[in-house]
This record gives sequence, C-alpha cells and structure tokens, in this order.
Amino acid sequence: MNLVERVKNILLSPVSEWDVIKGETYTAAELFTQYAIILAAIPALAGFIGFSLIGHSFGLGTFRLPIGYGLAYFVTSYIMSLAGVYILAIVIDRLSPNFGASQDMAAALKIAVFSMTPYWIGGIFLLIPSLSIITMIAGIYGLYLLFLGIKQLKDVPPDKQVTFFIIIVLVTVIIQVIISAVVHSISFPRPVL
Repeated sequence: MNLVERVKNILLSPVSEWDVIKGETYTAAELFTQYAIILAAIPALAGFIGFSLIGHSFGLGTFRLPIGYGLAYFVTSYIMSLAGVYILAIVIDRLSPNFGASQDMAAALKIAVFSMTPYWIGGIFLLIPSLSIITMIAGIYGLYLLFLGIKQLKDVPPDKQVTFFIIIVLVTVIIQVIISAVVHSISFPRPVL
C-alpha cells in the first residue's frame, strides 16, 4: 500500500477510493504497521510538541505542559488512538448482523482505520494548541468517510444504513470521550489545593 497515495485518495476522492479498498486484502497487522501506526503518531507527536515545547498563550503568559507530562500525553494518546480504532472495528463487526450485513472483521478494520485518516492528518494542527479545533473539524470529515465505508464495505441494506451509521457514530463518540478522559487524567497535571 502506498501510504501517501492512500491518504490523498481517501481524503480527496473517497467514493472511488472505498471501491479500491473493498477489493484489497489486508491483515490486521498490515493495516496497523503500514498505515495506522504511522498516521496515529502525527497527533500524538504534534500534541507533545505543541503542549510541552510551544505552549499555549493566554495573554498573561504561555502555559507549557511539563516535559514528563508531555511524554505521558504522547505515549498515552498514541496507544489509546490505536486501541480505539481496533475497538471501533470490533463494534462495527459485531453489530453488522443486526443490520443485515455479515460479520467481516477485515472490512470493519478497513472502515475503522481509513476513516481515521482526516483526524490523524489534521493532528498536525496540535503543534499550535490554539489551532487544535481544526483537528476536531478534520475528525468530523472522518465521520463522512465512516459512512461511506459502511455503505460500500459492509453491504448494509439501504434502509438500515443510516441507523447503523448513527449507532456507530454514538459508539465512536463514547470511545473518544473515554480516550480523552484517560489521556487527560494521565497527562495533564491537576492543581494541588
């Protein structure tokens, strides 16, 4: 898999790229080592640099996360991002029969991994913490990719696609809230009272 071409195509021409992806065969290890592990490092590393080295200015000064906490942020957010993708794939696969689609973990992994592309690429904006909202907006585009992936790879009957998508979005939000809570509880120091 050509990483740069896949990123470009999934972002700029997702409908035709999902058709290409549907015909490809990957193991979970290949999807993670050739794609997810590389791209998931972008927001984790950019966040470490942005929060610990560049900092966030509030007008009265600049807040920087201590290096130790920044490294904890890097490691925790990186591992949790990859774990979250895998958990999402399991949920997609396990819920599929309830919506008229067959279980196919390979397809579910492709959907979960490739729909994260905009968030991972948008993670570069974490270099400047005040621009981190752009990373979240990129993640919203990932929901569109998720919908297309479900539609094209899981063969959910048309009358059940929207319901399946909404349930997967709710699960995705729950996963992201849990990931954020874990990352923030480990990485961001709490003031001592």
